[in-house]
Amino acid sequence: MTTATPFQGQFHGLVPPVVTPLRDDLTVDAASLERLVGRMVDAGVDGLFALGSSGETVLLDDAQRDLALEVIVKTADGRVPVIAGAIEPATARAVERARAAERLGAQAVVTTAPFYVIVGPHETERHFRSVAASVGVPLFAYDIPVCVHSKLSNDLVLRLAHEGVIAGVKDSSGDDVGFRQLLVQVQEAGLTDFATLTGHEVMVDSMLLAGASGSVPGLANVDPAGYARLHAAVAAGDVAAARAEQERLIRLFRIVDAADPATSAGMTRGAGSFKTALHVLGVIDSNAISLPLRALDDRESARVREVLESVGLL
Repeated sequence: MTTATPFQGQFHGLVPPVVTPLRDDLTVDAASLERLVGRMVDAGVDGLFALGSSGETVLLDDAQRDLALEVIVKTADGRVPVIAGAIEPATARAVERARAAERLGAQAVVTTAPFYVIVGPHETERHFRSVAASVGVPLFAYDIPVCVHSKLSNDLVLRLAHEGVIAGVKDSSGDDVGFRQLLVQVQEAGLTDFATLTGHEVMVDSMLLAGASGSVPGLANVDPAGYARLHAAVAAGDVAAARAEQERLIRLFRIVDAADPATSAGMTRGAGSFKTALHVLGVIDSNAISLPLRALDDRESARVREVLESVGLL
């Protein structure tokens, strides 16, 4: 069993999953990453999630991951906490990456269930307990069955939370009913410091109003100020303002439709469109993305520009 640290309770609010800017030769663009992180911190985010899905973590090598995390931690400079992904198919590799993240200054780590290997709930629980025992910072569970092909049950999450094994959950399951049930169960259990973070960009207002403690929307790379306003509106009890901001962000989320579906799929349309928007906005120098994904072309970038103009970002 791990012991919760005093920093644990701060992992709430708006925690964008930071994209990893790359140069055209696919090396990490540290200067662009510094601008991106500085822009998000200045916009009022409450934390940063490095090396997640939006950060292309499973497509980067260890040197790229280390450099990206070093830049994010250095640029954040203690102003907001940094959570870092330790996302690997096997426990030993996840432990190695979790220790690297702690060594490089992350204040918490995130891991998923194991993947590629076929596992059940017992192996998944053993995995989380092993990673948590290997580091001295809080561990978050990342529920993303579309990528790892297994769903974290609410019973498992609550058991690990009660025992102090995990400090929170990042829910990207798409199961909004299950997440609502978890929010109720967390409240009933009195787990006041347990972070419940939604990764559902278009449902942030609803989930915050339902009791989620924060959000991890990839789209906040593009419009961190918009999500900061949404969070502030919910905190102030201004449901109408929160809904209006969320609806504007839903319109912004149409950038994921810019890529031609005949030649692109999930991450190209997601992280690829976020990077393209950031490139159009002048925040990063290139919209390059790791293979086997592809960067959006000029025609697709023009569609992204149209959406940015339509919601007032250009």
